[in-house]
Amino acid sequence: MQFCPKCGTIILPKKAANKTKLACLNCNYSLIQKKEPMVLKEKVENKEKIEVIDKKIEILPKVEQECPKCKNGHAYFWLLQTRSADEAETTFYKCTKCNYTWRTY
Repeated sequence: MQFCPKCGTIILPKKAANKTKLACLNCNYSLIQKKEPMVLKEKVENKEKIEVIDKKIEILPKVEQECPKCKNGHAYFWLLQTRSADEAETTFYKCTKCNYTWRTY
């Protein structure tokens, strides 16, 4: 890792006139790049633990529709164009209780 001799900021690659050069983004100091290739690496450690409270989050709207499998009265629904553009879209339903999915045309 190299630092700017003027301000002490990390020197990063910067594109200028179809060439990549090493430059300070703070004071615009530029460094002449050597012929050897440069590899930039960054190691990120996430020490925070994320707890999943509810892994089933549905963002689809709910409607009153009877499930053909379990006879539950509510289902999620979405529309999808499955045929050509001049025909109506297909309505898909997913039961809120048993997760059975069906469609109507």
